[in-house]
Amino acid sequence: MERDTTIRRIKSLYGAQNNVSENKNDSQDQRGINGCSEVKKKPEVNLYLLHEGVGVALVTVFILVLWGVVHLSLQQLVIGKSTGEFNAIRARKHLERITSVGPRPTGSPENEVLTVNFLLEQIEHIKADSASGPNSVTVDVQRPTGSFSIDFLGGFTSYYDRVSNIAVRLEPKAGAQHLMLANCHFDSVANSPGASDDAVSCAVMLEVLHSLANLSTPLRHGVVFLFNGAEENVLQASHGFITQHPWAKQVRAFINLEAAGVGGKEVVFQTGPENPWLVQAYVHAAKHPFASVVGQEVFQSGVIPSDTDFRIYRDFGNIPGIDLAFIENGFLYHTKYDTSDRILTDSIQRAGDNILAVLKHLVMSEELADSSEYRHGNMVFFDLLGMVVVAYPARVGTIINYMTAMATFLYLFKKCSHPSNVGGRYMKELAYATAVVILSWLVTLLTVLIIALVVSLTGRSMFWYNDFYTCIFMYGSAATGTMVLIHTLAKNLYYGGVRRLEVGELYFDVSLLLWCGALVYLTANGLCSAYVPMLMVAFPLTTKLLLAREFKLRGASIKYSVLYQLGLALPYVHFMFLIWVVFEIFTPILGRSGTEIPPDVVLATLVTLTTLFLSSFFLHFIYLARSTKWLLAGLGTVFTVFLVLVLCGMFFPYTADPSGPRPKRVFLQHTTRTFHGLDGQVKSRDSGLWINSFDYTGMQHITPIIPEINDTIRTSCQEDRPFCGYPWFLPVKFLVKKNWYLPAPEVFPKSPIEFQVLSKEQTKWGTVKITFEVKGPSHMSLYLRPHQGASLSSWSFGDGVPQYHLAGEYFIFYSHGLDAPAWNFWFEIQPPREEDPSGPEGMISVAISSHYFFGEDQRTVQLEDMLQRFPKWAFPSSWVSTYHMYRY
Repeated sequence: MERDTTIRRIKSLYGAQNNVSENKNDSQDQRGINGCSEVKKKPEVNLYLLHEGVGVALVTVFILVLWGVVHLSLQQLVIGKSTGEFNAIRARKHLERITSVGPRPTGSPENEVLTVNFLLEQIEHIKADSASGPNSVTVDVQRPTGSFSIDFLGGFTSYYDRVSNIAVRLEPKAGAQHLMLANCHFDSVANSPGASDDAVSCAVMLEVLHSLANLSTPLRHGVVFLFNGAEENVLQASHGFITQHPWAKQVRAFINLEAAGVGGKEVVFQTGPENPWLVQAYVHAAKHPFASVVGQEVFQSGVIPSDTDFRIYRDFGNIPGIDLAFIENGFLYHTKYDTSDRILTDSIQRAGDNILAVLKHLVMSEELADSSEYRHGNMVFFDLLGMVVVAYPARVGTIINYMTAMATFLYLFKKCSHPSNVGGRYMKELAYATAVVILSWLVTLLTVLIIALVVSLTGRSMFWYNDFYTCIFMYGSAATGTMVLIHTLAKNLYYGGVRRLEVGELYFDVSLLLWCGALVYLTANGLCSAYVPMLMVAFPLTTKLLLAREFKLRGASIKYSVLYQLGLALPYVHFMFLIWVVFEIFTPILGRSGTEIPPDVVLATLVTLTTLFLSSFFLHFIYLARSTKWLLAGLGTVFTVFLVLVLCGMFFPYTADPSGPRPKRVFLQHTTRTFHGLDGQVKSRDSGLWINSFDYTGMQHITPIIPEINDTIRTSCQEDRPFCGYPWFLPVKFLVKKNWYLPAPEVFPKSPIEFQVLSKEQTKWGTVKITFEVKGPSHMSLYLRPHQGASLSSWSFGDGVPQYHLAGEYFIFYSHGLDAPAWNFWFEIQPPREEDPSGPEGMISVAISSHYFFGEDQRTVQLEDMLQRFPKWAFPSSWVSTYHMYRY
């Protein structure tokens, strides 16, 4: 009964419209329209609907062609011929020389002596070569000491002592009042040569300095090239420059060169804040543009567990800037595979061309002299396949967005105001169809998430890590099949006797309405990324209006379908480009996001959302198609085959293939732990190999190769000990809760840590002030855990106020360069009013860990033996550490 009513309702709604194809069949269909007897199969089913095979072929070809265009654009690193101003060959030689010394952790001779001396040598050559020119070069080596608090990784405090900065000031010989800053860092993480992160940027900066210094005309403003030596220690050297160097007061804007991958294109992923003239400078000057405000807003949302020196210059220097980074092949980021040979010369050329052109533009601009005058809101910016950048002020974007939304509402209002819309029938049908679409989204997402959970629980997680497209075939086919099935059921059960052309148009309207809702929401919340739904509304709406006559006359003909897809090409190709960026960034991150986040759930969600977004304006093809049975059968077959292959373990996550390694990340520390009581005496002591897997698979693939690393040696957190009683280098225990502790002999570093209390006194305001002195290696971590009822009131770090209370604990990160004095610090603690009989004795637990990242103390025999046993497809980053805990 409901079905007959539905047929009649929609029939009367669309019956008054002047549809040629419908008029031709009025006499044959009248009995069906009146609801009398059996609804006949209309000629339009054969004449005006799309053949299933043709429809699938058209959509498939459309997606594949656009995906091919995206990849083709990504391979075109250098567009056109180089001007010759930037010499990539010379920059490559700099890169190879920097990386030839090996890993360069802060405090190591490789970082503080060899690399510093090489950079100074090259800078002196540039200074001598340009001495007769109109510009002068001044060099200053800075060794700053300081501390600050930052909300990165949940928040902690950082202290640095005599880290290295090489600042080079290029200005006209008459001097400059205003300066532009270009920043790179030459240090690397332990056990990685750091070619892309960030030696290549320093090589590029050396060559850019050479080009600018040898200009035949004087610069209008000056440039400071900062080669900083402690970025991997959580942005310490940049903080030392911007808060302490005398030149910092003259800096008006900056460009920061970074990496989250190895080679490829460098993307502008942060600008500002609120200085659109910087974006305009990039748009005007960059030779090979690659920029997206979407990346900026995603990065600044905090969903990517990373940060750059951009944060320091923005927050502590209050200056605007441009942040660029290499993002391709993030699987090799911070591993031994980040070598200079993996960076194409064309990547160096494009980065150099862009940085040189943008810097030249900025140092000659009026805006740099008084950037505050040009601070007026954000910018919407995005590039089209790397060919051109579109940029306009956010306020203009707001107007464009709302105008597009108004056009959509007028389009829908016209249908609502049609005489056939008696009793708001169109609005009801639009609401019903919208509910069907949203329901299909929820069911599709839930279905794919259940599949991802099954894969995770059966131990087959990350099967896609080595071959990304396997997840597309499995999760993508499941998402597409579920969505098509739901709409096929709706078509056959709810719209069984309704004219398919009208239902197809109805579901186009639903897609338009939902994208328009996203457009209004993002615009109202001030997000520049609203330009994406704006494109996804404006182009389809325009296309539909232009093809309205063709659709009325011939229905879902091949001509209509092809022209319809052509109208969607531009927004879809840009959207697919953004999708590539998302997967290029997030897929490698899921291999280092810890043991607690199921990566298959995250990736399955991204694949499903991608499927839903891409399919939005193809939904009406489901209703315009004669059938979907072969499509469903094909998708079901693909999903079943890949599910069986995955559950059978046919796809191994990792590989050591030199052409494209996908290493498993494991951290190994040979450590000795010592626990002292309230009386200062040693209560317990042990030693072992502390092992952390930085992905969800844990040790399941390692145990068959190294049997003693198994669940019998899994550790548990000892809550009464700071940071569970283990030597965390950074406060990431919330991400890596599964770790292993294999007993091993005690370590004896030749430069052991020295920790002592200098004083302990009661203050007149009722607190206890304890002063400490520490001598140790270049990297140490301090953990403070006040006991129940006690609280820290002040300390000697940062602004003096204890910050970032992590589940009852405080984390202080320490590093130093060469020839640093002893580390002295103090804190004041408010004692508890009464002792907690169930808790540890005293007011506070203090622990300090030392980390030996280089030199003879970095390795032990046991550590070397264990490293030799790891498979080639694993990257075990290893070092020696100690952990000492005291109670006060």
